[in-house]
Amino acid sequence: MSPVAAPAADSSATPSAGRDADVRTLSDHVPRFFRLAQALKQAAAADGRDRAALVLLFPLVRVGPLRQSALAELVHADPSTVSRHVAALVEQGLVQRVADETDGRATRLVVTDAGRAAVERLREERTAHLAAVTAGWSDDDLAVLTDLFGRLLDDLTAALPADSRLAFPPAPREKS
Repeated sequence: MSPVAAPAADSSATPSAGRDADVRTLSDHVPRFFRLAQALKQAAAADGRDRAALVLLFPLVRVGPLRQSALAELVHADPSTVSRHVAALVEQGLVQRVADETDGRATRLVVTDAGRAAVERLREERTAHLAAVTAGWSDDDLAVLTDLFGRLLDDLTAALPADSRLAFPPAPREKS
């Protein structure tokens, strides 16, 4: 299925009352989505894994080895929190510290093979969960949501300052 085409922007057009209402409703949906995402994280934490630490693996896999301070900046998190999470990842053998080739006093964080396997397991769990909650949806509905949600995320990312965009790359879009 091809992506949903964006309507041509007409800067002279005045937003309709219906469009304003839709944008207001969307603005109410976004915080609800964030609260649901947080509730899902808390439910997943019940399995004993430190999901907050594990999610740091994703940017390390995507971007490559980083200094801990750069990772904290990239994910917009407090350096002390990232430090605590990184220590747990190192202890679990999911990340290792290696000397920074440009500054021998510093280290970079490198994801191990076990860390890459953990990332893949997390992706599979997330995919299985979404497959289950959308099982009753038509293929077309799922494709439309996927296209439009990806588009919304891309447009929200584009509105960020340039130095913040690296943390939010576009997701690959698979088509059948």
